[in-house]
Amino acid sequence: MSDSDLASADMQVHRAGSSQAIVGPAEWFTGRVRIDRIFNAPAPARVGVAVVNFEPGARTNWHTHPLGQVLLVTDGVGWTQCEGGPKTEIRPGDLIWCNCGRRHWHGATDSSAMQHIAINESLDGKPVDWLAPVTDAEFLAGPVKKD
Repeated sequence: MSDSDLASADMQVHRAGSSQAIVGPAEWFTGRVRIDRIFNAPAPARVGVAVVNFEPGARTNWHTHPLGQVLLVTDGVGWTQCEGGPKTEIRPGDLIWCNCGRRHWHGATDSSAMQHIAINESLDGKPVDWLAPVTDAEFLAGPVKKD
């Protein structure tokens, strides 16, 4: 099947590297973050997918998702934490479900980069509500749950 056939088929194929990466905005992230291959399905679907790369020490702000979020770690080592819960180590192959409306953050560890695939659903066009930055004290606080 040629590329022109792919465009007219019932299924859409988005080739790796066909969308431009963006720098994670300072209003949403601390540290160096790159967001690759952003995809938002056409209506009536509400799903969006991004590959997010965090340099060591980089992390999201606190945030919530109106319909939840799935993260699939693909490389490196990271941390994630729901408000009031333990900071938990995440590794390649780990799948994380971030519950609807639950305040949380995720990112690399202080010494390792981390990459994950983020899958979100939008409610009224909005997949996330961004909140305050995770402070260095919150980010570095221990202990880290590893199981």
